[in-house]
Amino acid sequence: MVGTLAASSILWMAFAACLAFKLEMVPEDRVVAQIGSSVSLTCSTRGCESPAFSWRTLTDSPLNGRVRSEGTSSTLTMDPVSFENEHSYLCTATCRSKKVEKAEKRIEVHIYSFPKDPEIRFSGLLEVGKPVTATCSVPDIYPAERLEVDLLKGQQLLKNQDFPDPMEKKSLETKSVEVTFTPTREDMGKALVCRAQLHDEEINAELRQRETTERLQVYISPKNTVISVSPSTRLREGGSVTMTCSGKGLPAPRIFWSKQLDSGHLQPLSGNATLTLIAMRTEDSGIYACEAVNAVGRERTQVELIVQEKLFTVEVSPGPQIAAQIGDAVVLTCGVQGCESPLSFSWRTQTDSPLSGKVRMEGNTSTLTLSPVSFENGRSYLCAVTCGRKKLEKEVKVDLYSFPRDPEIEMGGVLVNGKPATVSCNISSVYPLDRLQVELLKGGRIMARKDFLEDRENQSLETGSLETTFIPTAEDTGSELVCRAKLHIGGMELEPKQRQSTQTLHVNTAPGNTTISVSPSPTLREGGSVNMTCSSDGLPAPRIRWSRRLGNGHLQLLSENTTLTLLSAEVEDSGVYVCEASNRAGISREEVRLIVQVASNDIQLTASPSEHVKEGDTVTISCTCGNVPHTWIILKKKEKTGDTVLQAVEGAYTIQQAQLEDAGVYECESKNAIGLQLRRIKLDVTGRENDKDYFSPGLLVLYCVSSVIITAIGMIVYFARKANMKGSYSLVEAQKSKV
Repeated sequence: MVGTLAASSILWMAFAACLAFKLEMVPEDRVVAQIGSSVSLTCSTRGCESPAFSWRTLTDSPLNGRVRSEGTSSTLTMDPVSFENEHSYLCTATCRSKKVEKAEKRIEVHIYSFPKDPEIRFSGLLEVGKPVTATCSVPDIYPAERLEVDLLKGQQLLKNQDFPDPMEKKSLETKSVEVTFTPTREDMGKALVCRAQLHDEEINAELRQRETTERLQVYISPKNTVISVSPSTRLREGGSVTMTCSGKGLPAPRIFWSKQLDSGHLQPLSGNATLTLIAMRTEDSGIYACEAVNAVGRERTQVELIVQEKLFTVEVSPGPQIAAQIGDAVVLTCGVQGCESPLSFSWRTQTDSPLSGKVRMEGNTSTLTLSPVSFENGRSYLCAVTCGRKKLEKEVKVDLYSFPRDPEIEMGGVLVNGKPATVSCNISSVYPLDRLQVELLKGGRIMARKDFLEDRENQSLETGSLETTFIPTAEDTGSELVCRAKLHIGGMELEPKQRQSTQTLHVNTAPGNTTISVSPSPTLREGGSVNMTCSSDGLPAPRIRWSRRLGNGHLQLLSENTTLTLLSAEVEDSGVYVCEASNRAGISREEVRLIVQVASNDIQLTASPSEHVKEGDTVTISCTCGNVPHTWIILKKKEKTGDTVLQAVEGAYTIQQAQLEDAGVYECESKNAIGLQLRRIKLDVTGRENDKDYFSPGLLVLYCVSSVIITAIGMIVYFARKANMKGSYSLVEAQKSKV
């Protein structure tokens, strides 16, 4: 019980302490306020329901503020803050509940002024090489003794300054820092910074420092001012001139043009860099001044223009000498310059011959048209112009020529490798021929050249020709044959002095190395096949024709292919086959003999008149094998010592006056490319000793020969004697008398 009472007593005492009368101040004891701003001081109580508030300064100075009390709080507002508000303020609260209680709170109000950023000023424009003063001013500052100012150029500190001397009275002041430096071109664009700090730790950090930055603009006064004049400072009346002025400086200077008057004053003309004057007159002569100006200076230069009196000129186009082609049209134009209104134009020839042309005048020009140009126009023409009291003439000479066509190349025939060929080059309708030069070139090398140097008095169109002979080769194929003609005549700049024609050479080579290949062989069995292929060299490639030679020597055309094929050949296909290779350069022939054979199966061996003859008889042994061409026949007599080959004629062997030793076995061997056949026959020879009717063939021959000889001798003796009697002999008469 005692413990409970003790605890209750403690709680009651704590509660009573919480309910005790108490005064609080916001801000608590010190406040820093900027002049011109607004500050509020608030007193509030606890432990009193209806307190009474009062405000005063320690020096009993006026409050210079408004007081507002409501409930348990009271507020003193100073708006705007001024020097009169820098005091110690007391807030008094009185509570009259059960007993009168009184409480006070003190607060000090300090003031300052730092309202604006620093201001940077220069003593003048920043000109390279000339000193300039930069001033940094900090306006409305208080208290000034706490101010510090830094002046920087780029990263370089130019000056640091503070103001330690206290002020005699409270006031807003402007503090300045000055520094003098010489600008350079490198200073362009650098930052000049003025940084001001008010050293008072009770002021917020962001409010106690201010700075201003100024980018440096550096200037260079104009210099090296020059004038360029086009076309010249000396002009003809009516001409134009352009003058351009330029100067160096920073910033780039502006250009002003003026003309110096006779009084010496300047007459402004233009504010552009270029001054153009047109239609100049003599009074426009004088001195023209160009002045280059920028913010830091100016520079002047001048030029003198001289405008001379205008002189008119006469020009004839295309030029003083012109080459005109016969048959074309030529226009001679006479123009005048420097005379706005020429009084008259006139044309004439130097020899006062007829103009042979049409004259036309328009404005400041006159034209003479020669169309078509003929030999009568080959002379000098003069154009006369009258302007005012002056008269000028201009001459133009017309040289005639004719060179209308390219050369024509002609070949004497087809070009054949190794055979001389004639080529000619003709240039028609040429004038003057004595100035013509012609060249023939093959593959870039000159083959022939001709100059027609003989002087010709007559005026006529002629043809120039050049002819040469050369031996073409196969290597010339594809080469270019060029005929180049040159006409040397003065003043022919606009007309072709040279013409040429080109022809590509195609050299033909006569067929050669013509060969025939036969597969499988020129000799074949009846019914077989054969391929005969013909080849030949030549340019162009030769054309192949196959023919067969007939019995009368004529050729029968068979094929125009390279290869001639016979299928199932017959014996009748045997013969001579001719291959003819031809092109434009010639013909080459080659032939082959084809033999179609059959096997000699019908070989026959006979003895005539019989296989049984008597001694002294004539017997013929014949071997035949039918109609089988190209068959070899060999007759042999079989002997024990070896075979004897007989000298047979067309397969027949004749035995005159057969003897007993001629009896025996005879053999015929028939062979060709196809095969071999043998036949044998036995010849019997019987003796004639016991034959009474036998009459020797030798005696019969001897008797016949003797009779013929005796008769011939008798006739010769007869005719000889007769000739002696007459004194002459005629074989014809002898024959007549015989008849």
